Amino acid sequence: MGADAGGFPGWVEADWRKTAEAALKGAGVDTLASRTADGIRIEPIYPPGDGPRPLRTGGPWRVIARLDHPDAGEANAQALDDLAGGADGLQVVFAGAVGAHGFGLRRSDPATLHAAFDGMHFDQGLCFELDLGRAGADAALNFAALIERSGARPADCAVSFGLDPYATSAFGPFPADWTAHLEPFVGAALALRAKGFLGPLVVADSRSVHAAGGAPSQELAFALGAAVGLLRALDAAGVPLDEARQRIAFRLAGDADEFVTMSKFRALRLMWARIEEGCGLEPRPATVQAESAWRMMTARDPTVNVMRGAMAAFSAGLGGADSVSVLPHTLAAGLPDGLARRLARNGQLILLRESHLGFVADPAAGAGAFETLSKALCDKAWSLFQQMEAGGGLAETLAKGAFQHQVAETAAQLRRDVARLKAPITGVSAHADLAEDRIQRTPGAPEREEASAGEGALAPMRLAEPFESLRDRSDAIFEASGSRPKVFLVALGPEPSHRRRVAFMREWLEAGGIESVYDGEAETPDTAVRRLKASGASLACLCGDDAAYATRGEAFAAAIKAAGAKGLSLAGHSSEAEAALRTAGVDGFIFAGGDAVAALQDLYRRLGA
Repeated sequence: MGADAGGFPGWVEADWRKTAEAALKGAGVDTLASRTADGIRIEPIYPPGDGPRPLRTGGPWRVIARLDHPDAGEANAQALDDLAGGADGLQVVFAGAVGAHGFGLRRSDPATLHAAFDGMHFDQGLCFELDLGRAGADAALNFAALIERSGARPADCAVSFGLDPYATSAFGPFPADWTAHLEPFVGAALALRAKGFLGPLVVADSRSVHAAGGAPSQELAFALGAAVGLLRALDAAGVPLDEARQRIAFRLAGDADEFVTMSKFRALRLMWARIEEGCGLEPRPATVQAESAWRMMTARDPTVNVMRGAMAAFSAGLGGADSVSVLPHTLAAGLPDGLARRLARNGQLILLRESHLGFVADPAAGAGAFETLSKALCDKAWSLFQQMEAGGGLAETLAKGAFQHQVAETAAQLRRDVARLKAPITGVSAHADLAEDRIQRTPGAPEREEASAGEGALAPMRLAEPFESLRDRSDAIFEASGSRPKVFLVALGPEPSHRRRVAFMREWLEAGGIESVYDGEAETPDTAVRRLKASGASLACLCGDDAAYATRGEAFAAAIKAAGAKGLSLAGHSSEAEAALRTAGVDGFIFAGGDAVAALQDLYRRLGA
C-alpha cells in the first residue's frame, strides 16, 4: 500500500486552494466558509487537530423504537414488531411529553401499562427509556410497579426513568413554586433507588430547546444547567455525589447537520467531565440518549425525512450517543404506520450492522473541523452555563424568562433564514413537487392532540410549517376549483437571457404551491397580454435580464396591468429602475435573499385566497 501511495503526487494545502479557486472561477476559498447558529465560523479546510477525548462507553449505540400509540393495545403490537425487527429497546412516550408531538400513551394506570407491555420481559436485555409529561413522577412509579409485578428484579432491568422537572416546566407555564414542583420528581427518584433500580433515574433533556429553535450552545447550557440542578437536588436528598452523577442521563436532539451534531455530542461529554472534576470526582462516561430533531421534520415530501433521520442517527451515534431514537418519517403528517416505523429502525441497523459504524470510540478525534467546533461549542455553552449559575441556576433563569428570550431570538433568525431560502428545505422550499401524493393515514388512526405552550415558553416548531401552510392554501383552491393558483411567466428577450430567472421563478413558486405557465419569449407587450389571457392565470411575473428590464420592462408592465392582471411581479431586483417599474405597474420584486414566505403570502392576498 505504501509503495502504491508513493505514485501519487504530493499535494499540500496551497495546491488544494489553487484548484478550489479555479473551480470557483476566481472567487476566494473563503467564500466557502459558513457560520453556525451560534456564529461559529466553519472554515472550508482545516489542518489536523487535537483535543481532549470525550469519555464514552464502548461499543455501538442502541437502536431505540418509539412506543407512542395512544391506544395501549396498538402500542403493544407496534412495539413487539419493532423488537422482533431488531430494535434494542423502546422509548416509552407518554402524552404531554417533550417528545410526544401530539401522541403517546394517555394514561399510566396498571391496566394501560399491562396492555402496552404484554409479552415483554424487562430483565432479558431490553432497554426502556421513559419520555414523561408533567405527571412524570406518577408514571415512572407506575412503570416500576409494572416491572415488580412481572417478577423481574429491578437491578436486572435497564430502565432510564426520565424524571425531568426542567424540560416540561420550560414548555410552560413555569411553576410558581419551584420547590413544590421539584419535590415529587426527587421523591420518585429516591423511591426507585430504594426499590433497587439502577437507572438512570433522572434526565437532563434539552430537546425542547432545539425544538423551539435554539442554538447548539443554548441546548448544551440547558442540559448542563439541568444536570447540575439535579445533582444538587439528589445531593441534598442524601444521595452521595459519586452515585448521584450515575443516576443522571442526558438527552439531546440530533439533526441533519453532521458537523454541528457530532461536535455537540462530543462537547456535552467534555463539559460534563469538567463538572465532575469540579465536584472532586473522577470523570466517568455519562449516559447520553439521542432523538432525531422534530424541527427538521416535514409533512410535505416526507420521504426526505428518511435521509434526515439517517443523517441524525449517523451524527449522534458517531458523536457519542449511547442510544438513538429516530422519529418515523411521516410523524409530522400523523401517527406513523408500520412502514414508517420500520424505516426509522432499519436505517440505524444498516449503519450499525452493514457499515459497522458503532465500533470506533471517537471517529472525529484528530479531525481539525470537529476538534475546533467541539472546542468552540464548549466555550460558548460554558459561558452561557456560567451566566445561568450566576443568576441562581437554570430554574431561576427560566422563571425570569431570560433563557427563553435568548432562544426566541435565535429562533427568529432561523425562521428568517428559512423564509429567505438561505436555509432551504429539500422537498418543501427547494425542489417542491406539486403533484406529490399525500400521506395516506392509517384507517382509524387517532388524531394528534395539539398542545399549546405557555406565553414566553419554549414552544416547539417545525421549520417547514410556513411553506406547508402555503401549500395547504393551494390544495384548498385545487379542491374547490379543480386547478391551482397560476402565475404566467412573461419572458423578455431570447431564451439564453431569461433562462436563469425563469428557472428560479418556477421553483420559487412551487415552494408556495403555485403553478407557473411559461410559453417562451414574449416579443411584444401585446403578445404577452394575449398569452396571459390564454393561460388562465390572473397573476404575472416578468422574467428577463437587467438590460431587458431597463429597455422594455415599463412597456410590458403597463400593458399587463392594463389587461386586468391582479398582480405583477418581477424576477430580480434593480434599485435604479425600481421606482419607474413600480409606477408602470410592477407590484413586487422577487429575488434571491428576499422573504419568500411574505412574497408568496402577498400573491395569495392578490388572488383573494
